[in-house]
Amino acid sequence: MTGPARRTQQIARHFSALSMSRFSVQLAPWRAALVSHLEAMDSPTFVLSSLRREHGADTTPSAQWTADAATFSPRARTVVYRGMWATLGLNPRNPAPRNPSVYQTDLLTITTDVRMEKVAEMFPRPSNPSAGEAEILPSCAGGPVEGVIWAAEAKTQWRIRGRVYMIGPDIESDAAQPVRQALSAYMRRPQAGNTSTAADADAWGWAKELTAHFGNLSPVMRGSFRNPPPGTPLSSAPGPGLGLGQKVEDLHDEIARDNFRVLILVPEQVDQVDLSDPEHGRRWRHDLITKDDAAAWTTTELWP
Repeated sequence: MTGPARRTQQIARHFSALSMSRFSVQLAPWRAALVSHLEAMDSPTFVLSSLRREHGADTTPSAQWTADAATFSPRARTVVYRGMWATLGLNPRNPAPRNPSVYQTDLLTITTDVRMEKVAEMFPRPSNPSAGEAEILPSCAGGPVEGVIWAAEAKTQWRIRGRVYMIGPDIESDAAQPVRQALSAYMRRPQAGNTSTAADADAWGWAKELTAHFGNLSPVMRGSFRNPPPGTPLSSAPGPGLGLGQKVEDLHDEIARDNFRVLILVPEQVDQVDLSDPEHGRRWRHDLITKDDAAAWTTTELWP
């Protein structure tokens, strides 16, 4: 087993029950309201925070997310909601082939350049990488994250706590099997109004979904994955093919696709605060409870 695959399996122990083939996650009671709030926003952005391991701390894979909290510092950034995983909305400008409408999930997605600092802050790196291993950055499980969304029109704040996964070009490889298996637990086939067939499910592809996310971006946004490495000094000369202001029409542009990733947020707890009535605010905490071979959401109403 390669180093990246071994690290993914170690971190995925947080979801060990979710690796069972019979495991399924029921529809989240908060999903419809959250999606409607995000879709009503002019720009569906939110703040995503994570923990960065400080230099000199224990960086062995087993200690990546379990060491003393004093070895971490917080990091936050504004990101753009790109839809729920496996249920990408229709976009007539997206030239990518679409997967059949088979699945429904509660997993928020964002896109990122793999060279950005947030990737290093959310995902484990090898403590003693072999030649080139540090640059592989494959599909893998990451650390704890929290997203905070303020839906101004609905006057509702959402706080989403859970874990993050990264989907990369290797997603259909044997090494990425633990990632596919863990996320598959959340990919349910809805009963009501579902006209998909077994053949549709067989035709659904992970790499195809990744490409659909890339195609869902504008040519200018796709071109941003050909930018010089983010955060490097301006005095550093860009590598071959890199530069600002490029447009990418080719969905399989080698440079852009090597840098493109989809990040999937797996919620474990969702805090919902409705302030639409200033005299009678309401608040709910939704918790994902796993038991035996199933998982269900429980909801507790709280004082706001």
